[in-house]
Amino acid sequence: MSVDEGSGSGERREMRKDKQQVIKEEEEDFSFRFSSRNTSSKYDFVKVKVWLGDNADHYYVLSRFLLSRMLTVTKIPNYVAIKIALELKKLLIDNSLLDVSQSDLEANLFKLMERRGYGEEYINRYKMMTRFHHQRVPLVILVCGTACVGKSTIATQLAQRLNLPNVLQTDMVYELLRTSTDAPLTSTPVWARDFSSSEELITEFCRECRIVRKGLAGDLKKAMKDGKPIIIEGIYLDPSIYLMDDENKTLADVQEKTLDTNHLAANDSKTQMGINSLLYTDHVNSEEGTLSNEVNNVSGEKVSGEETDKSSLVNKEKSGPEPIIIPIVLKMAEFDHKALLEEEISTRTFSDKCLVQDKDKLISNLKTIQDYLCSFNSQGLTVVNISATTFPQTLDWLHGYLLECIEHGISSVSNEHSRPAEK
Repeated sequence: MSVDEGSGSGERREMRKDKQQVIKEEEEDFSFRFSSRNTSSKYDFVKVKVWLGDNADHYYVLSRFLLSRMLTVTKIPNYVAIKIALELKKLLIDNSLLDVSQSDLEANLFKLMERRGYGEEYINRYKMMTRFHHQRVPLVILVCGTACVGKSTIATQLAQRLNLPNVLQTDMVYELLRTSTDAPLTSTPVWARDFSSSEELITEFCRECRIVRKGLAGDLKKAMKDGKPIIIEGIYLDPSIYLMDDENKTLADVQEKTLDTNHLAANDSKTQMGINSLLYTDHVNSEEGTLSNEVNNVSGEKVSGEETDKSSLVNKEKSGPEPIIIPIVLKMAEFDHKALLEEEISTRTFSDKCLVQDKDKLISNLKTIQDYLCSFNSQGLTVVNISATTFPQTLDWLHGYLLECIEHGISSVSNEHSRPAEK
């Protein structure tokens, strides 16, 4: 055998050794990772029963995912919430606490929260949101605004932060109604049509919003009945359809008098919590299947004051807890908004196949609608300025603001229940 052959054999042996070593190291690494996964996954497979009630006659199985989502609602960052939920389950399992009361669970949870620097403020939010879910108070958040102001983004982000399962888009309802048989809506959006005056534009906008509102009636009725939270976002949201004044008369009854935006701005202002007397039109008698006069007369028929008062009284007697309704109007700086609109218009062909030619007219119509929506600021409705540079701060502020509204709402419900019955 030549020297070259011998050296070649040696190299092959070395290569086989190296390959075997690599395989061995991979097996050890796999074994380590597999054992690590097994070590952590036991906390997923071991069930912890959390008992409810004074007599501990009901229980639910603790879910780290649901617990972390609940912690996120209190404004604890998501990655921290996940760690706290894991720490809590580890603590319970390692101490063989597989059957624990709700109060003991929360006591351990609050200690872990405090240990990570999330003390009394966050604990109080957790307790408040727990009361909110137990009382099953209906919550409806309305995110209003014109095109390109971030309604969908804001609604989606708030749904994630507040752990709300339902986000309804009025644009989808509009499309369904527009394409239905004997469609009550035209194929071209209201802001893409010509009007002789801004008052005529707003009148038509409000009419279409009332039609879309009727399309939402089923979802809203279910939310009211089941006490489920819901977010509604879109252009076709006119606050005057949902607002109710201090005498419990719908603004829809006086809408013909208030369509002019200047007149709206001159109305008496209300507090934000006064606005929470909304959507009483969806407190439904489930046996008779009757909605209020405002919904049944969505086409614009006038309802007498006596009938409205009677309907209001019937609905109040048969309804559940007063819903918490939080309307928000999103607004963007005029220069930024115009730039986004021009970009949107330049790439968009409307469903009737007509390309918008007069961009200035379309932008002017949208501005008129935006001014109309913002005019409700004088009645206590919250107008939020949106900017790309301050979006995270704005979202964080909205999160806190909604928590405050919910807290005020459930406090009102608690006070209402604690009042002695009138004889």
